[in-house]
Amino acid sequence: MAEKLTFGIIVGNRGFFPDHLAKSGREEMIAAIQNAGHAVVCPTPEDTKYGAVETRREAKKCAELFRRNADSIAGIIVTLPNFGDERGVAETIRMSGLSVPVLIQATPDDSGKMTIADRRDSFCGKMSVCNNLKQYGIRYSLTTLHTEAPDSETFRKDLDWFAAVCRIVRGLRGLRIGAIGARPAAFNTVRFSEKILEANGIAVEPIDLSEVFGRVERLEDSDGAVRAKLKSIQEYVPTQGVPSPALVKMAKLGAVIDEWMKSNDLDISAVQCWTSMEEYFGVVPCTVMSQMSNNLISSACEVDVAGVIGMHALALASGTPSALLDWNNNYGDDPNKAVCFHCSNLPRHFFEEARMDYQEIIAGSVGQLNSYGTVVGRVKAGPMSYARISTDDSAGKIRGYVGEGQFTRDPLETFGGAGVVEIPRLQELLRHICANGFEHHTAANLSRSAAAFHEATANYMGWDVYWHR
Repeated sequence: MAEKLTFGIIVGNRGFFPDHLAKSGREEMIAAIQNAGHAVVCPTPEDTKYGAVETRREAKKCAELFRRNADSIAGIIVTLPNFGDERGVAETIRMSGLSVPVLIQATPDDSGKMTIADRRDSFCGKMSVCNNLKQYGIRYSLTTLHTEAPDSETFRKDLDWFAAVCRIVRGLRGLRIGAIGARPAAFNTVRFSEKILEANGIAVEPIDLSEVFGRVERLEDSDGAVRAKLKSIQEYVPTQGVPSPALVKMAKLGAVIDEWMKSNDLDISAVQCWTSMEEYFGVVPCTVMSQMSNNLISSACEVDVAGVIGMHALALASGTPSALLDWNNNYGDDPNKAVCFHCSNLPRHFFEEARMDYQEIIAGSVGQLNSYGTVVGRVKAGPMSYARISTDDSAGKIRGYVGEGQFTRDPLETFGGAGVVEIPRLQELLRHICANGFEHHTAANLSRSAAAFHEATANYMGWDVYWHR
């Protein structure tokens, strides 16, 4: 379930418009946000007139309230029950010092109440507020309709969308990624720039596989953390036919990774999953990674650090697990369908049914006994969002793409974790991927999250993100 948030509320007011609307508008907006399960920080009628903001003195009071609650406020919602004071809104946000997403909402007029006593003019006031925010250099988001009532279904959907935007932005700023091992030598594809990520507030903490294997070697089979991890693996997916020594190795690997990530305050990870792991340790790490992703601690294969950022952002948006997939095969001669696949470390959430097995591709070079630990099954049908984040080293920026489609029930007989996807104008998307040199990996999530992903990454993070729609 998606995390509930705390929003700062600015109630715009302009005194020569009906200011009784500021009183009722504040109450309506607070009710709408609380009914959606979120918390609010807003001046009270004791703090300012009707708990709204018009004068600079009121802006200073609201800004101070926001500063005191800065650690909890994930986004700001500006509600305009009447025209509102454009400077009061902009100065409140500037003085608060908060750098969070901002949503601008304006309440519609009732065509039957257009006298001086009840006319809102928020339709017009919203333009003035946005104009001032643009002058102040404050980024903001807009509702679907220019005006919509706080208690409307349209605003409820916009609030859900804005909450997803806020979760993504908060989750990407200060993100810490564990890079476990070196990228496979054969995969120049997953190269990335730590410096560009660091400039965007994202840190990468590396650890060599030799350190991981060394820590595993020190663990006894009877260690409490090992036994707990082994139990969790056996409860996670069916393991019939998997040798016991392989399961214990997976448990030790998982215990070491869990401890290392916890001690280094790491949020997500990317792992060197072949071939050193199989040749010198004797299992594939897929189940361990699958478990992490299923618990919303996204983990990408082949040390695809940039790829796991896309996974994490989609998971933040929806509150459900993400996977990293290959754009892998055409599906017959249908130009809008393709096979998405990995060997696999897909989270259990993605499957109709799942079981543990050996990795058929790598078994050909390292042997079946050294390749147990994949999570295999058919991806369940339903909506999906896909996204890719990449560091463009030559341009010194982060870029990406995002879009939506669906996993289908089309027949597919193959191995690993796989599903058939249907995406509108898929050939145009594939051309965009190839023409711009994007990787063959894409993050996927079983949700409709493209709009939130694009707003968060393109508007608030300032990344160059193409939205395929």
